[in-house]
Amino acid sequence: MLQKERHDKILAKLKRTHAVKVTSLAKEMGISESTIRRDINELDQMGRLKRVFGGAVSISSDMASRETDVASRAQIQVAEKDKIARYAATMINENDFVFIDAGTTTDRMIDYLDKKNVTYVTNGIVHAKKMIQRGFNVYMIGGLLRPSTEAAVGAAAIEAIRQYNFTKCFMGTNGIDPERGFTTPDIGEAAIKTAAMKQSYISFVLADHTKFGLISSITFAQVDEACIITDKAENEQYSQYTVVKEVE
Repeated sequence: MLQKERHDKILAKLKRTHAVKVTSLAKEMGISESTIRRDINELDQMGRLKRVFGGAVSISSDMASRETDVASRAQIQVAEKDKIARYAATMINENDFVFIDAGTTTDRMIDYLDKKNVTYVTNGIVHAKKMIQRGFNVYMIGGLLRPSTEAAVGAAAIEAIRQYNFTKCFMGTNGIDPERGFTTPDIGEAAIKTAAMKQSYISFVLADHTKFGLISSITFAQVDEACIITDKAENEQYSQYTVVKEVE
């Protein structure tokens, strides 16, 4: 396979998924991982993508400013999100008062919750419904509903959050950068995340490895304001700012 053809295939998949892994590309294209890494390095130098640990992510402007719908995001990095969610659920103890952010990884947490003597608060419609069905004690934050994330945002939601004092909160993010912190495309959701983290004794951000090095439109917290739970960090620099738990 010619180099240009390989480059075109890598960029085409990246356009569809926003993130690609070296191992998956090598298997799909029937070539060595070292060749894929070399191609990714060259495309990175050309400014066509951003190389990250184990693969590459999109650097297109619409990725930073727009957010895909929940159904689409739920199909990306499925195995990684599941590992992260399973571990995150173990961080909840009896008698905790927990805020769970709307998001695809936090949504997966609900399948692994097993502590019944816990009170949950969420701004995610699907999250609240799933927790109710599982018999948990749940408060749903009200406010303006965003169709793309199925989450409540706005002044009313923020005011409600400020009444609570959480023992722990679990957040999703679209990007993590040492200087820009945790970021997300929507200013309304960023405000919710910031408010919940300020009201929480301990904050956790759930993010798969493709989120490292990405910067989205709005910063909702700095890296040192939350512990990161991930499948694999891009590099060790993030451990200089906060606790980073890489799950198996």
